[in-house]
Amino acid sequence: MANREKNKKALLDQAKLPDNCTCADCGAPDPDWASYKLGIFVCLNCSGTHRNLSSVSRVKSIRLDFWDDDLVEFMKANGNRTAKEFYEKFVPVFYYRPQQDDCEVLREQWIRAKYERLEFSEENKLLAYSSGVYEGVLWKKGKDNGQFLKRKFVLSEQDFTLKYFKEDEGKGPKAVISVKHLNATFQPQKIGHAHGLQISYCVDDHTRNLFVYHESGQEIVNWFNAIRATRFVYLKTAFPTATDEELLPWITRNYLKEGYMEKTGPLQREPFKKRWFILDALDRKLLYFKTQLDAVELGVIFIGTANHGYSVRECVPKGTRGNKWKCGVVMETPDRQFVFMCEQERERNEWLEALQQVIAKPMLPQDYTTEANIRRRR
Repeated sequence: MANREKNKKALLDQAKLPDNCTCADCGAPDPDWASYKLGIFVCLNCSGTHRNLSSVSRVKSIRLDFWDDDLVEFMKANGNRTAKEFYEKFVPVFYYRPQQDDCEVLREQWIRAKYERLEFSEENKLLAYSSGVYEGVLWKKGKDNGQFLKRKFVLSEQDFTLKYFKEDEGKGPKAVISVKHLNATFQPQKIGHAHGLQISYCVDDHTRNLFVYHESGQEIVNWFNAIRATRFVYLKTAFPTATDEELLPWITRNYLKEGYMEKTGPLQREPFKKRWFILDALDRKLLYFKTQLDAVELGVIFIGTANHGYSVRECVPKGTRGNKWKCGVVMETPDRQFVFMCEQERERNEWLEALQQVIAKPMLPQDYTTEANIRRRR
């Protein structure tokens, strides 16, 4: 008969080993659940997805549930490293590996791709999102009325473009978007759909947004990884001497910070207006929009380093009018001073920390070009 406390201690000891001390699927620390069919240790969030994969995975709490001796021995004989060597053996370099803070659809489809569909267990397995062309129908938010309408999208590695069409394809694409400055990031809360994806790109140095979703979680994650696959091939072409590790952060990225702040004009006597801000740390840009679902930016602020005259601090502005919020942020640039107001002190502190993080990061050669282009627009 199994010794409950003995087996619990054995599992807890196994979960502390270097290979098992983070979740096998999202990397969260100190996992206290385990799949006794796969032999892996997972966090509470990922265990929820495993419960829905009963044909390939069964989970128990290593602290609360009863474990038989044979299951404990199975966990000892396997573990996260063994599973990774099989289920993640051929993950494409561009494929996004979700982390613990990523949205549910990314984590769920990563788990299903590994254990249910076995997408990465065979070499050169044909994957739709890495075929060079990906097309299908997505629900896209309309620019004027805000309704989501079905649109056909075509992503091509041959000419590095993303196109979308209205009902009549014979009239040609509604838009042809270069993947040169394309970015995609999941935004379920902002878009109001669990599978919401924001696609951003540049036109004449201005940022534009497309907001799309698909009812199928697998399909929207396929789109995301198809964009990453195409972007990766483009970057390999544009920067042939760069290593894969150097290119990976540039394929797609999440934004460092987003949210509403109030903004006044250059004289600081203009009324404050509420704007949605996006901090793109990689491009060193602070973009602002009228609302969080606007297609076109209202403006952009470049963020350089302290050595180049950039700084940020909290403040209590005087002589301004119209501001409803009282937690101030001042950002100094070589051209002017920007004043923002946050609703809560916590929000202000988060913005200060995020902006200081970008200012502390050394500038790359391409950042000087970005800075010059933005300053020329003013």
